[in-house]
Amino acid sequence: MTTTADDVWRLLGELIESQKETERLLKEQSQETDRRFQETAQQQRKTDRQIKELGKQIGGLAGKFGSFTEGLALPSMEKILRKKFAMEVISPSVRVSKQGEHIEIDVLAYANGSVNQAYVVEVKSHAKEESIEQLKTILERFRYFFPEHQNKQLYGILAAVDLSAYVRQKILQEGLYVARIHEDIFNLDIPDGFQPKVW
Repeated sequence: MTTTADDVWRLLGELIESQKETERLLKEQSQETDRRFQETAQQQRKTDRQIKELGKQIGGLAGKFGSFTEGLALPSMEKILRKKFAMEVISPSVRVSKQGEHIEIDVLAYANGSVNQAYVVEVKSHAKEESIEQLKTILERFRYFFPEHQNKQLYGILAAVDLSAYVRQKILQEGLYVARIHEDIFNLDIPDGFQPKVW
């Protein structure tokens, strides 16, 4: 069987049509890919917004839990500070700004006269080693922010709802008091003969 010119032209026409169909399909596929990419990008932006909103909610919840813990600690810490340490003034949530620097203290207690002392209480729902460093930093900067208490003996108390035996030991080694919650009441958790550090 011989191939005629008509056969060649017919095959060429079929090939051109096939090429056009392939290009059309590729174009449709490209458009579909673009559409899916746009949908994915839009979904990603929506997910990013949801994650950001969830982060805000979690942050707010953590703040509320922190405030709840501080509120829970205050009545029993106030009793400890008044009865055990003879503190006259007990102030929750003390914030001071001085020359662009800031300090925040969960509970500040002090007494004048024969008991010339001040106590800084840091309240944590879950105390970690960083909590110890945070309290030490506050104690080290205290006199800068409170020059009126310059001559007072200064002590630190870390009050926690939850802390490991290891962290408790580290707190005590730093010369800080430990207060823990038991049946909704904070109590000092220190060994006999404990000698606190004066800051």
